Amino acid sequence: MGQPLKLLPSSDSEPTPRPAPLPLGSITPRVWTPPLRKLTPRTSYGYAVIHFAAYVLGRPLDPWQQWLVIHLGELLPDGRPRFRQVLVIVARQNGKTYLCQVLSLFWMFVERQPFVFGTSTTLEQAKKAWQGAVTMAEKTPALADQLAVNHKRIGNGQQDFWNKDGAHYMIGAADRKGGRGDSIDRAIGDELREQHAWDAYQAAYNAMNGRPAAQVVYITNQGDARSVVLNSLRASALDEFGLERPIGIFEWSAPPGSHPTDVNAHAAANPQYGRRMDPEVIIAAARRVAKPGADPQALTGFLTEILCLSVEQLDPAIDPAGWAGCRNPGAIDLEARGRLAACVDVAPDQQHCTLGVATLLDAGRVRVEVVESWDGVDAMARCLAELPAWIVRIRPKVFGWFPGGPAATLDATLRDRRKRGGRAAWPPRGVAVSELQTDAPAVCMGFAALVAARRVAQSEQALLDAQTDAAEKLWTGDRWVFTRHGTGHVDAVYCVAGAAHLAQTMPARRAVSRGVRVAPNG
Repeated sequence: MGQPLKLLPSSDSEPTPRPAPLPLGSITPRVWTPPLRKLTPRTSYGYAVIHFAAYVLGRPLDPWQQWLVIHLGELLPDGRPRFRQVLVIVARQNGKTYLCQVLSLFWMFVERQPFVFGTSTTLEQAKKAWQGAVTMAEKTPALADQLAVNHKRIGNGQQDFWNKDGAHYMIGAADRKGGRGDSIDRAIGDELREQHAWDAYQAAYNAMNGRPAAQVVYITNQGDARSVVLNSLRASALDEFGLERPIGIFEWSAPPGSHPTDVNAHAAANPQYGRRMDPEVIIAAARRVAKPGADPQALTGFLTEILCLSVEQLDPAIDPAGWAGCRNPGAIDLEARGRLAACVDVAPDQQHCTLGVATLLDAGRVRVEVVESWDGVDAMARCLAELPAWIVRIRPKVFGWFPGGPAATLDATLRDRRKRGGRAAWPPRGVAVSELQTDAPAVCMGFAALVAARRVAQSEQALLDAQTDAAEKLWTGDRWVFTRHGTGHVDAVYCVAGAAHLAQTMPARRAVSRGVRVAPNG
């Protein structure tokens, strides 16, 4: 039988383009503390860790893990670890658990450290890694020979494992009791992002004070504004480059501002991308969270856990992708004054006030802008003094505020002005006043729905962008309002949401008159 016929493209046909090859995960982190000198087996204990994993445990470390242990194991000339604290930031499912187990066993059986301590978000989480290390030691002949018949204790809230040299590996939950009562020589802190207070950190780290050669390795993916310990240590590490004993940082993360579907961003945060990790799984997840109408919490989860990007919060009130899709720089044209609505809101600490406006556009869209804001301890006084002039200037069809929220502090003054006559009359002629008695959840959730549907037009104002990025959901039953954890404000989001609600619910205009334009101010 002859050879099968091969069909060749005709001379006028174009060859089928080959898809660009996907990048491999980066072995080196995007952000890392450079060594003080060349790293060799004499200047880093990491080489011994690599040998231990390959020839004792029989399971070699992957390339990124080898790079990491060489750098976190850097030694000072006196033999102590250069880094007393090491911060490793890497996306989930890249082999963190095995790395922690290898380090723990190496410290116990090779370095013979008296006390190795492991902690995680919960005791159950810490126990999984601990149990894996115990099982690994029991099944590895060279390590099993160094174990007594009784070599572990489980129960009464204690999980302890030891060898014949008296080296112990104990675990505890990330709380104020973890690590207290013993001097810690080596420690593993898993999921540092979940520590929203300093109690657990102080309990474990202070237990190292009597050990000059102690070292703790924190390994985690990124967190949010509540991850106070992680954020503080990361900031300190970035400030300490070049010092002899800084906090070492080794961070596999996407460049800030990366789009979820950027495969190069995937590779930067996931060293196993294209190796032990199937890129198509990550790509499919990225497409789901980036599409219009996707759950904002799913998007922020993807950013922190897969791209290792820090976000302000994990339960955003405003869909980040939706808000970006609403970007449409421009100014509100006041020639259609009959459709203009204004709203003022006040932050709970009364140190920030914002005046916003909104107007209906074609196709059911709403344009929103921040007109003016007041900041500082006298923000309320200045807002009350300047607000009438602003309302006269922009002449909205309706002006409102939330009398049931922090803006209730304005309520008495605005009501009093309304009763006055003569030149101090309030409101100006042609401006209706509407106290937003509508449930605040309806206004907040309604505005979020408009953003998710790309029915809002916004001009990329810095103040509004910052506050929409930081706004979270404060749930009451199955409804929620805007809030923000930590420092900062969300009054700008409230005021444009209120203005958008007023613009949508006011009666249809009857006529159009020419007027002025309000330029974006933010």
